[in-house]
Amino acid sequence: MGKVDRVSIATDSTVCLPEALVKRYAIQVVPLDLVFDGKVYRDGVDISPEDFYQLLQQARKLPTTSPASPGDYLKVYQELSQWADSILCITVSSKVSAMFDSAQAAKEAAAEIMPQTTIQVLDSNTAAMAQGFVVLRAAEAAAQGQGLEQVAQVAQDIMGRVRLIASLGTLYYLAKGGRVPKVYAWASSLLKIKPIVQLFQGEVGLVAKVRTSPRARERLVEIVRQRVAEDPVHVAIFHAHAAEEAEELKRQVSSRLQCVELYVTQFTPVMGAHTGPGVLGLAFYSGD
Repeated sequence: MGKVDRVSIATDSTVCLPEALVKRYAIQVVPLDLVFDGKVYRDGVDISPEDFYQLLQQARKLPTTSPASPGDYLKVYQELSQWADSILCITVSSKVSAMFDSAQAAKEAAAEIMPQTTIQVLDSNTAAMAQGFVVLRAAEAAAQGQGLEQVAQVAQDIMGRVRLIASLGTLYYLAKGGRVPKVYAWASSLLKIKPIVQLFQGEVGLVAKVRTSPRARERLVEIVRQRVAEDPVHVAIFHAHAAEEAEELKRQVSSRLQCVELYVTQFTPVMGAHTGPGVLGLAFYSGD
């Protein structure tokens, strides 16, 4: 295929976009590494979510994750440069991962060996399907033939509007990773509380506390309704080993919100490694 005047989109595997959308817009997904009992798996490539949670239940030691290297990103940039003039790389929040640093370092290296290709790296300041919406809207703009500056502006607009909230089965995994105080995990376990958290500007914060899964689903929808009122809303439901709960949440979202679009997707293994199983959440934004 000859090179064309277009923008190509790259992101990382924390994005949790449905595979059909990744393929439709030829989005290049750079996998993080998942280390399980000394064995390295490329997220979403070498291990499926189903296999991951099965291993997690049997594990004696919690898995760890590591970001892609600058060399991994540089390889992707070189591949994309064969058929695109510009590349927009959108990463998970730099407050939770070093992916932005790797992508930026690769951009600087690429300037020396492929100066004909313009590369821009954006820190999405979020993760999962909140990041997914940023990537998806950018990919759509690129597919419409918009230039790099316009595509990046679309991404930045969504970054300022999209929100992510989730009900967690446990705070144990976030506490082990240092993302919430360990006392939160201890208290929620002792009191049998299901915390509802948000990821905003790269920080995890507690939004509400409930005691049952049905109440958690109701509360998630209530929170979205409070924030968007009667406005049309773009919604993505994501889950970690909780498919039935996700389908029930989808029914509630469909009946109570005016959805412009609605997706259901799984956490990738590397995201599940930080949250554990039982996560059920929503990424959303209102307006066009």
